[in-house]
Amino acid sequence: MAQPLSDAAREIYKQVSTATLTTLLFKRGLRNAFLQGVRPLNPGAPRLVGPAYTLRYIPAREDLDHIGVFKDHSHPQRKAVEEIPPGHVLVMDCRGDASAASAGSILVTRMMIRGAAGVVTAGGLRDSPEIAALPFPSYCKAPSAPTNLIKHHAVDINAPIGCGDVPVFPGDIVVGDAEGVVIIPAEIAEEVAVEAKEQDLFETFVMEQVQGGRGIFGLYPPTDPKTEDQYKAWKAARG
Repeated sequence: MAQPLSDAAREIYKQVSTATLTTLLFKRGLRNAFLQGVRPLNPGAPRLVGPAYTLRYIPAREDLDHIGVFKDHSHPQRKAVEEIPPGHVLVMDCRGDASAASAGSILVTRMMIRGAAGVVTAGGLRDSPEIAALPFPSYCKAPSAPTNLIKHHAVDINAPIGCGDVPVFPGDIVVGDAEGVVIIPAEIAEEVAVEAKEQDLFETFVMEQVQGGRGIFGLYPPTDPKTEDQYKAWKAARG
């Protein structure tokens, strides 16, 4: 089992972009890590970083999914909201169907108060204007007013799921920015954080060079041997 994400790695993930992270994962052979069709409801919220705590929905069935099911304290959606550990991200598998909500503002607020790190769904979120006003990272495929019971039957908590066409295992590290959400396998999350810090610094150097008029050949990627020496000098000058 992977160790909990260190505070140092968490701080790095709060700074680097999902674009940088997807490139680093691609270098490791992982091509499918960015959730498709999932965007932030509140781009002004804090950055999203935390281990995945998953919830899986299957298609609803009329005799099972009626308003009375919420009286059951073991209902997986309600149970997930009340049991998600602090610092974790609720990631929901809705089969990409945003025609009904997978949660709403009351449940999202409850998770925020309990200390969760955020919520991600490839389905819909209802009460989206209220959620967008919260200081809580919230990602979905689209706003959607109808209750989840119309289309979704909650079945599993903290089991492997698919979200945005990406496999998500419990404990995988979820990172979100204004562009979207990337999933980092828990086993390599610490190593990727170290690489991301260096890559982010290098790209800052590259951007300064490009803004100064330099062309990209030999610079990005750094195939010119002089680029590495220039980068080292640039880092040394900045301590």
